[in-house]
Amino acid sequence: VQLQASGGGLVQPGGSLRLSCAASGKVFGIDTMAWYRQAPGKQRELVASMYWSSTTTYADSVKGRFTISRDNAKNTVDLQMNSLKPEDTAIYYCNVRKMGSDYWGQGTLVTVSS
Repeated sequence: VQLQASGGGLVQPGGSLRLSCAASGKVFGIDTMAWYRQAPGKQRELVASMYWSSTTTYADSVKGRFTISRDNAKNTVDLQMNSLKPEDTAIYYCNVRKMGSDYWGQGTLVTVSS
């Protein structure tokens, strides 16, 4: 499975960004699609995940501001990020899980700064 993420960039506090990730290759059997992030000096953390098209999980720090969505027909997962804060600055990684194995995208940088 190959993952291609896009949509990162520089945004002012309070602004919005939308990240997109497309999966290709042997995509049959993907159950979970998710976004993680890693800030400088910190461990990678789960931001949001979606199991099939139903169960969603969000980090407490992004609840109410970020929304994950998934298109199973296109094998894509998006992350709409609103009310961005400087502490959201990180490299964001797309992740999918298939039959217990994790696959990662290359990461896209999100910088929230005035």
